[in-house]
Amino acid sequence: MTAPESSSDQRGVIFRRAVSVCLLALACGILLSTPLTQAQNFSRRDIEGIVIDDHSQTVSGATVFLEDLKTKNIRSFTSTEKGDFRFAQIGMIDDYQVWAQKGKLKSSVKGISSFDSRTELHFELKLK
Repeated sequence: MTAPESSSDQRGVIFRRAVSVCLLALACGILLSTPLTQAQNFSRRDIEGIVIDDHSQTVSGATVFLEDLKTKNIRSFTSTEKGDFRFAQIGMIDDYQVWAQKGKLKSSVKGISSFDSRTELHFELKLK
């Protein structure tokens, strides 16, 4: 027959079990958070393209707009001498619209869906 445990022995067992549970919870948290951290590296995309006119000639100095449809925030970029534009590090979890404008000429509006998993998108925006 074994001797009954003293209250200090019981507290020691409870303490060891509590420490074990805390360490297990910490290990699980680390393991589960790693994929989320890695997934965040892929949560951005680049949107680039070229602005052209009716004759397929590049247009410099056109304003290209990028609108976040959730927040209604609009970013803009002025096309380069070669007609290029680029928006970097755009979130992939929201929907966007992109279009170009110069003077009275405007391109059609192109949609960018959060369901599109591509990290690089290329658009040809034709001013009309």
